[in-house]
Amino acid sequence: MKIAIAGFHIESVSFLPNTAQYVDFEEGALRGPGIVQGLTDTNTVIGGFLEICQAQDVTPVPLVYAYLGALGRVDDEVVERYTGEICRELAAIDDLDGVLLHLHGAAWAPGYEDPERFIIEAVRRTVGDAVRVMVGFDYHGNLDADSIRACDAAFAYQKSPHTDMGETGRRTADCMLRTLRGELSPTCRLIKPGVLTPSIFSATQLSPLAEILAEARRLERESSDYLDISIMAGFSYADAINTGFSVMVVTDANTERAEAIATSLSERIWQERHALYRPERIFSLDEAVEHALTRAPQVAKPIVLLEHADRMSDSTYLLDALIRRNAQRTAVPFLWDPQAAEAAAAAGVGATTTLTLGAHSSRRAGPRLRVECEVLQAEPKSYHISGAMLQGSYVNLGLSALLRIGDILVSVISRPAFGVDEDAFTVFEQDPRDYAIIVLRSKTHFRQVYQELAEEILIVDTPDYGPADLLTLPYERLDTRDVYPFVEREAITAETESR
Repeated sequence: MKIAIAGFHIESVSFLPNTAQYVDFEEGALRGPGIVQGLTDTNTVIGGFLEICQAQDVTPVPLVYAYLGALGRVDDEVVERYTGEICRELAAIDDLDGVLLHLHGAAWAPGYEDPERFIIEAVRRTVGDAVRVMVGFDYHGNLDADSIRACDAAFAYQKSPHTDMGETGRRTADCMLRTLRGELSPTCRLIKPGVLTPSIFSATQLSPLAEILAEARRLERESSDYLDISIMAGFSYADAINTGFSVMVVTDANTERAEAIATSLSERIWQERHALYRPERIFSLDEAVEHALTRAPQVAKPIVLLEHADRMSDSTYLLDALIRRNAQRTAVPFLWDPQAAEAAAAAGVGATTTLTLGAHSSRRAGPRLRVECEVLQAEPKSYHISGAMLQGSYVNLGLSALLRIGDILVSVISRPAFGVDEDAFTVFEQDPRDYAIIVLRSKTHFRQVYQELAEEILIVDTPDYGPADLLTLPYERLDTRDVYPFVEREAITAETESR
């Protein structure tokens, strides 16, 4: 059997003014044998595809894999060029049996209301109806039934933090091979419950989401026939026609069962909508800083301040407050600022210099800070991820610097990356356990390491582009008339004001 493998991945914050261009993807894009070399034995969807193909003596035909993480919208040209490349490569393959795609599900482009649907449908037109097409999606993808109508089956991560990316690739590839061998005739159904949740509360270990997912896993275990259930939280910061939760079910030639299970789980999500929207406390900036400064000297493990609304890894609200309060033993890893990294390198290791730092992506990223600092390190940095999510994948931070501002250490990087595991420290020869306060910028993925490493985690709401209050976002494409929390806007606003 011959199976083509390709992918296009970006999680788009459509409200950001930044637009990802083709050149941004090309910096890390993989093609042909480079996909096999770069992603074999990694905890990635493509790595899962390759593992199943190699284990079952299937010939994988790797085409192109363009990957960016969580950034802004994507230029129309990017969608068109990668879709065109994938389809041209597919058209040139003889005796093709199947296509395995890895797509995020929350790409956002001005000229495409659903970029992933566009890609899947273009692939289907290219290969025809006889070739099987299956897709592995991100748990935070925004999908509806039309998104996946042109593929034979679709799957998504079942965990957030996304420690099961490789497993999702294996689930997708396993279904493909079983289908090609005539063992399965997959049917796929998707139902949307009409619920949005802030990404900070999409972590799959939080209640009641954990219990809903446990029910899905129970149904799979107890099923006598093939059953795969993907509950997707969606990505609320992409203003799409299909933003929000979805339930996607794959069965073996049993459309009614797939529909019934997807509907039942969607109804439960709707019933739990209030608890899903706000399961944990949110701190204001001043509350969080005061709490951390008071508590940190009393505990052995770090206090983590989570600047969760930062979508570009350059917000400075917490850093500014901690500098003004002369915070001790504090770390702010992975602040994205290429110009500051260049200036630090120009000053040289050991120099004391004045830099302008952070908040360059937009006016809502906080104050641009003018700081006096000591340059401790300045050189290109890269590493292979050691944490469970994306384990083994290569990360290039570009020119990077480690700065000391008083007793606050800030690592500055030239390529956006989120500090979600210990690599954010070890790449600079640091240990997170040596600090009393750590500032992170993440939604759920930090929990894979810092839930245990930290004494406590304070979720801090700042006026950036990923707020916990979704009612403040100016949706235009999404019809909010029948979507929670907008259908209960007045009640939620009154409850918030009464706290």
